[in-house]
Amino acid sequence: MEKLTPGMIENFIVERVIDTGYVLKLDKHEVLLHKNEATEELINGQEVDAFLYEDKKGKIVASMKLPEVTLETYDWVQVVDVVEKLGVFVHIGLPKDILVSADDLPLLPEVWPKRGDHLFVTLDHDRRGKLIAKPVTEEIIDQERDQAPKDMLNETKSGHIYRASKIGSFLITEEGYRGFIHESERKQEPRLGQLVKGRVIAVKDDGTLNMSLKPLILESRDQDAQQLLDEIEKNGGKIPFTDQSTPDEVRERFHLSKAAFKRAMGKLLKENKVVQSNGATHIIDVDKKE
Repeated sequence: MEKLTPGMIENFIVERVIDTGYVLKLDKHEVLLHKNEATEELINGQEVDAFLYEDKKGKIVASMKLPEVTLETYDWVQVVDVVEKLGVFVHIGLPKDILVSADDLPLLPEVWPKRGDHLFVTLDHDRRGKLIAKPVTEEIIDQERDQAPKDMLNETKSGHIYRASKIGSFLITEEGYRGFIHESERKQEPRLGQLVKGRVIAVKDDGTLNMSLKPLILESRDQDAQQLLDEIEKNGGKIPFTDQSTPDEVRERFHLSKAAFKRAMGKLLKENKVVQSNGATHIIDVDKKE
C-alpha cells in the first residue's frame, strides 16, 4: 500500500500503546487511534478494523467507530450545519463533520437542505484530496431500490427527497421505494433531504411510484378557501379578485390554479362568508347582516 486513504476501513495491527491512545500499523504506515475513538481497550499486536479520516489539522487519524458511509458505501446522514455558498455539513458518526459541496446541491439556495434534513450520500475526495460527501446518483438508486407492489395505489407514504430537478422531485420512501413528484403535484418545491408525505397516484411497471403532495380535491378546497379568507382579512376585508380574474393574476397572487381558486371561492360564496361586486370580493359583515 502506497499511502493511507481517508474514507476507507482498513485492518490494522496495534503497534504500541501511548498515553493518548494507540499507534496502529498497516504495512509501513502508522496512524494514531485516539483513546476516545477506541471502542475497547487494546493491546500490542491486536488486530483492529478502523476508519480513516482527516482531523481538523488535516492529519490522517483512525476511529474504531465505523460509519456506515464510506468511499464504497452509501447511507442516510443528518445535516448539522449550512454555510452559505460553501455547502452543508453532515454528521457521519465522527468528531469531524463532512462537507457536501455547493457544487453538488441545487442551484436555488431555498431548495438546499436545512439542519435536521437527511441526505443519502457516499464519501469521495475533492480535487485537493480532502474527504467530502456526495449525494447518491440515480444509477445507485436504481441498483438499491425495492420494487413497489401494485396495491400501493392511493396509499400515503413518507420519504426523503434525494434529488431536485426542474421537472420535479425524487424521493426514497421509508420502505425503500423510489418515488417521483411532478412539479404539477406540489404547491412548492421540497428541499433536498426534506422528509415529505405524499399520496401514491401511480405504480409504474418498473416498480417505481408517482406521488402527489397535494391533498385530495375536497381537502384542498377547504385549505384553499381558508387561505383566501385569511388573505381577504389581511387586506381590510376586500381583495380585487373574483371568478372573472385571469389565471395568471390568480397564480401570481395566490399560487393557485384558476380551477382551485374557483372551487375555494365557490365554497366561501355558498357559505355566505363573502360577496362579489364591482370586480372585488368582500367579507360579509356579520354584524350588519344581523
